[in-house]
Amino acid sequence: MQKIIPSLWFNMNAEEAMEYYVSVFPDSRINSIQKYPDESIDPHFEGMADKVINGNFTLNGVDFICLDGGPAFKFNEAVSFTVLCKDQEEIDYYWERLSHVPESEQCGWCKDKFGVSWQIIPKHLDELLGKSPDAMKTLMKQHKIIIAEY
Repeated sequence: MQKIIPSLWFNMNAEEAMEYYVSVFPDSRINSIQKYPDESIDPHFEGMADKVINGNFTLNGVDFICLDGGPAFKFNEAVSFTVLCKDQEEIDYYWERLSHVPESEQCGWCKDKFGVSWQIIPKHLDELLGKSPDAMKTLMKQHKIIIAEY
């Protein structure tokens, strides 16, 4: 059982995000979706009918939960998810699918179309950074990590 489960607050597009993420990562699925009750049941839910009050999904074996909470809170770079990649082909695959905000790209970090930050890095990044005294300079100049440049 996974004891710590990341919880993501979306601005009215949680179901779209879950569908997108499960299409990107292998071994992924939407486990369950509960929708807000109709606003006629409770006036606190005005405008929330058919939105996600509790979504449960799995990405590459890791469980997540999410909800549609509206615009009150936004994602930022203070929290990111790291994808450890075996080679350049895998880095390219995830980068192509997750990088949607070019001005947020730096050192293997990118931001997806929902505003979630990702670190798309080789699983042996520490080894690459230890290759030469200039390796860190190389990393700082890169947007998407290009392993061959180390």
